[in-house]
Amino acid sequence: MTDQSTSLGSLFVSSENKRRKLDQLPSANTPEYQDLLEAAISEYTECLKVADRVSLFSPNETLDDVSTNDIQYFLISFYLAALYTRRSGGDRKEDLRQAQSWYMSFLKQLDSYDLLGKDNFTLLERFQEAPDKFSIVSSSDPAARRETKIRRFKEEKDLKQRLEYWKSKSASSQHDEIARHLYIQQNALAVHETFQALESIAQEFHILSLAPPPPPPSANATTLDSRDRTRGGDGYSDRLDGAGSHLSAGLKGPLLDSKGRPMRPFTLLDKRQQLQQGVFRPDHSLPTMTIDEYLEEERRRGGIIEGGGPQSGLRPEPDEDDIEKADAETLKARAWDDFKDENPRGAGNTLNRG
Repeated sequence: MTDQSTSLGSLFVSSENKRRKLDQLPSANTPEYQDLLEAAISEYTECLKVADRVSLFSPNETLDDVSTNDIQYFLISFYLAALYTRRSGGDRKEDLRQAQSWYMSFLKQLDSYDLLGKDNFTLLERFQEAPDKFSIVSSSDPAARRETKIRRFKEEKDLKQRLEYWKSKSASSQHDEIARHLYIQQNALAVHETFQALESIAQEFHILSLAPPPPPPSANATTLDSRDRTRGGDGYSDRLDGAGSHLSAGLKGPLLDSKGRPMRPFTLLDKRQQLQQGVFRPDHSLPTMTIDEYLEEERRRGGIIEGGGPQSGLRPEPDEDDIEKADAETLKARAWDDFKDENPRGAGNTLNRG
């Protein structure tokens, strides 16, 4: 093994560690995440440069000519494309274009070694025809789309099960043939995920195309900004909305003549100052009474129902001097007894009778 290939191996391991660490970070919007992301992209890019310098892969060779350890390096372009889709804060369309390009490089490299298969090669041709409109399901029929998605889901589940099988075999044995199957299975699952990612990118491009374009920089913004600054140290400003502004400097003297006619331009400040004072007020209505005052007002209006609780179950002591109320209670009790005699318990339940 040459020094360059050893350097590629250690660089690839370092890149993999950074990529796995990204999955452990809680949020992708933190500076820590983005810094680690850029470091991983840089190292994966360097891996490709080293592989190109040592001519690791050749278009004239077949898969049998590739050593087992080198098969895992097919995934460098795939990992690099996935990392570009995670970038934020820059030109989103450019990042998506870079991801598409790296996904395409990954698929073409596998196709040169006959690792795509017929169905995936058909998807690759469809993507090349219209990258920004690519869809795994070509039919517009809902039933056909549902059937295709179910089939793709089952294929992904089967690919993951096979990968777990070869991982377990590789953990218990260092045989070269087992490692070879493991790396090939990793690439097969990556192909499946690649087409899903390309479909998601095409959908995101469609969403970005619907967004309104950013407003062009206005030349008036610079002019207005310069007008905001006070010229000189004498307090003069050419703005018309200042508290002490006037249309021309140096105009003094009375505002109105003896007949009430204005003698110079002026601004009515009372209303304007009221509006200015109200700019930074809270955007909600402040309370005008305390909670106790509010409850007292609601009680006066009958908006509070009082009573209830354990005390509501206590019956008041009967007034022995109230003859009429006692007679009413007696008649009510007799009517209830007559009702129970005429309607014995369970008389209306006819469902459970034999």
